[in-house]
Amino acid sequence: MATRLKGTNQDLGRPYNRRIVLEAVRLHGPISRAEIARLVALSPQTITNIIREFEEIGLLTARRETPKGPGQPAIELAIDPDGGFAVGLQLMRDRLRGLLLDLTGAVRGRIQTDLPAATPDTALPAMAAMVQRLRAAAPGRVLGVGLAMPGPFDVEAMSFVGPTTLAGWAGVKVAERLRQVTGLPAFVGGDAPAAALSEAMFGLGRSLRDVFYIHFGFGLGGGLVVDGQVHQGAWGNAGEFGHMPIVPGGRACSCGNEGCLETYVSVHALRTALAEAGVALDPADPGAADHPAVAAWIEAAVPPLRRAICTIENLLDPAGVVLGGEMPEPILHRLAGRLEPLLPSVSRRSDRTHPRLALSAIGADNALVGAAVLAISGLLSPRSGLLFAEAEPAAVPPPARRATAIATEGRA
Repeated sequence: MATRLKGTNQDLGRPYNRRIVLEAVRLHGPISRAEIARLVALSPQTITNIIREFEEIGLLTARRETPKGPGQPAIELAIDPDGGFAVGLQLMRDRLRGLLLDLTGAVRGRIQTDLPAATPDTALPAMAAMVQRLRAAAPGRVLGVGLAMPGPFDVEAMSFVGPTTLAGWAGVKVAERLRQVTGLPAFVGGDAPAAALSEAMFGLGRSLRDVFYIHFGFGLGGGLVVDGQVHQGAWGNAGEFGHMPIVPGGRACSCGNEGCLETYVSVHALRTALAEAGVALDPADPGAADHPAVAAWIEAAVPPLRRAICTIENLLDPAGVVLGGEMPEPILHRLAGRLEPLLPSVSRRSDRTHPRLALSAIGADNALVGAAVLAISGLLSPRSGLLFAEAEPAAVPPPARRATAIATEGRA
């Protein structure tokens, strides 16, 4: 699918043009200069100048096409897998996960450590140590670090309140603290939007540019992907899918409402249902999906989730709805299967080329991958990337100084 982003031949657009060209290579590479120019509507000379900069700082590789006839074959450009890396961190209630991601989306290393408590005093030193280990394992420069954690952020009645959130983080400037302890540009976001971002960049979003992603963390979140970009909302909390009141007069939720979706549909809801049934079962255990108590929970979860998906489809008209996250895969498969047939909505069309409902192409790691993508996107994305914020090519730092010359940073 061709990128819908277009460059400008005006001098003031040069930083934006660099990001547009890099995005075209990421989405469509290996690709020739002529194809890039056609996609982004820039002059051949502008493309040549930008490609030269990228090759000098090691972001792209170039090779000749296989000859198909007489004449010199075109040079094809692709993202250099060793041209840059990002560290992704995912903070959960009882552990910290980390990985090293290259610019093509390949995982090059991963670490996990248990945490006695996911508080700032415990988690930040663990993050610093984890980033240090992953940086040491990187075969090239590490551009930045991203952190995914449960949201929403900066909402007095909802942030860091209740069993599906993390206690002790209220008022902490997380991005600033993360930058201080790691020495890297730092980007912080909710686990659900981060997972949606990973799906947009490296998962189903490569073929479906407008989707709604539903994330099964301990709670339930979501992310709206529009033209390959995750919609943030006015205060960065778009996609709090789990706090949609869906059952009138239903269960009390920590947010202050009743009948919120995540009190019926989430890992926490499943564990609560098992405890209430007196069943000592870890949902991650082999064969857990076949247990009668899990089957009963799925049957109870299907009606409210069906209604919520119908609402999302009618409200947003996405090309598809994607399910993913930390819910054990066999259980998520069973749940997805029981959701069919979905309720009638504007998405029920005879000319569809993709199913209305699909499972994540990335799987249980999508929030963790998304944490690294927060950094990659924050530094390289066409709309907001910071790596190419300089006005002149000469300001792009030489290889020995690249990592320290990149601007910071994401949300606090």
